[in-house]
Amino acid sequence: MRVPDGVRKSVNVLLCLAAVVAIGWSGREIWQVWDGRRQIDEACAGLVPAGRVLALSPAGGTITHRVADEGVIEIDGGLDAGSAQDCEIFSTEAGEKDGEERGSRWFFTGAVGVLPAGRPLIADGPLTELVDSYGGPTHPDQPLGGDIAGWVTESDVVVQLPCAEGRLDGRVGKALWARASLQNPGRRFTVDGQVSAHDRDILAETAVITANNLAGRLGCADRLPDAPENVPALPEGPVPAARAEGTCAWYGKAGFARRAGFPDQVVESRTDDRLWDQRCGLVLGASRASALYRAEGSEHHVSRPERLARWFVSLHTYAGENARNLLLTSTDLREDPEPATPGRAGRSTEDPIWWASSVCDGKPQIHTMTISLGYDSIMTSRMEQVFRAYVDDVTNRRHCTDLVFPESSTFRAD
Repeated sequence: MRVPDGVRKSVNVLLCLAAVVAIGWSGREIWQVWDGRRQIDEACAGLVPAGRVLALSPAGGTITHRVADEGVIEIDGGLDAGSAQDCEIFSTEAGEKDGEERGSRWFFTGAVGVLPAGRPLIADGPLTELVDSYGGPTHPDQPLGGDIAGWVTESDVVVQLPCAEGRLDGRVGKALWARASLQNPGRRFTVDGQVSAHDRDILAETAVITANNLAGRLGCADRLPDAPENVPALPEGPVPAARAEGTCAWYGKAGFARRAGFPDQVVESRTDDRLWDQRCGLVLGASRASALYRAEGSEHHVSRPERLARWFVSLHTYAGENARNLLLTSTDLREDPEPATPGRAGRSTEDPIWWASSVCDGKPQIHTMTISLGYDSIMTSRMEQVFRAYVDDVTNRRHCTDLVFPESSTFRAD
């Protein structure tokens, strides 16, 4: 059947218009991607893989970066031994969460630094909260795995890479680190309180590539292997001590939780001896805490723990450069924090914090135990055996030597 000339011309005009619109639309999309890459490269000194950042869920729409003295990475003359810098990226997609906000919102941070750190690391204090006090989900940080020294948290991934021969402004560093973070991602971009599997894998890949790019800039010989695929979600805690199978497995096996007054739950991670900082948290569930308070609270003049898991014991091991520059907290703001020195052991003069030291694979290790305020008044005299069991587990697993442990006289209630 012959199509009338007038109809054919109308169809051709419509097709041409559609093609023009499509070309214009695709051209706009191409320009947005190109400009997004430019913004990320400019802010992050070319260290952070722009394509990976643009693949994150909140990265749609227009991409911009913070323009300020802070929020932009400057390698040349800006990053020196002991310092850290970050780049902060915004998107209009992130700014439209819940259909209420408009405009751009800060959604991604790429950060880099060189060890030894310029600021000391601070050990857990007796007011630290190991779980969400209001009953929300608690997701303990977990090792990244894949033969990489790295941590995965609810919203970021951080990795470390040795670099003994690297130089910054003529000064030698010993290691470098990189972090990729979704900044306050919001419910729209999270699943059960943590980033989605898609974004978690991208953050892991981004952190590893960033660390390797920084290593190349600094002249480091080593590189990290490719980030593992399908990085698992963080498990929810706390869990009953009898089910402990990671950094707190020793506690469950020793049967401490079956004793009155001892913590009956744990907040733990998988074990990974490459990590520079690893924790085992022991907490009292509501019923265990209430029973202990009724039995011994009045005798020791302590207040009832009003919030979930407010009574706890936090056990940490810090390795390498972190162990060389660790301070114990002080709840008395008039006092300066005390150092925990490798090769020695003791107790804080201000707070219920103990520390031991050892040497593992030629690197110093500091092992700490912090007991929450109130709980320490009741249980300090019974916690020496817990601390020793924890330190024995770590040092045996890591084949450590030169163990120095606090004197028994330091385990007394004040």
